[in-house]
Amino acid sequence: MLIVNTETIPGHEIVALKGLVQGNTIRAKHLGRDIGAGLKNLVGGELTGYTELLTESRRQALERMIAQASQLGANAVVNVRFTTSSVAAGAAELYAYGTAVVAQPVGQADAVPQAVAAPEAPPAPTPPSAPTQV
Repeated sequence: MLIVNTETIPGHEIVALKGLVQGNTIRAKHLGRDIGAGLKNLVGGELTGYTELLTESRRQALERMIAQASQLGANAVVNVRFTTSSVAAGAAELYAYGTAVVAQPVGQADAVPQAVAAPEAPPAPTPPSAPTQV
């Protein structure tokens, strides 16, 4: 499945719009991560425990959005965005959303099957010719 944060997909045309799709997850901080983050705040630097938590959350929200797009029959999601919000003390939501579409490479024949013409009838048999006299 193609996932892009733009409104179009280079080299593809959007042939069907399937609708808004989303995926989310709510994660709470872990006591061990909180202790590690508190110590890290004293000396400075990246809070790797929180980085890992948000990376896992983004991946899970994206997977859920892709699953919803697949259920709708889409093969791509355009205009993908992520957002976060605090939902409770120590818990945050990560939300991924976009527009599910059917896209095909430019110049490819329509994905919709065309009507098939009925086969031609075989030619009618020719009547036997009259006997010739000699």
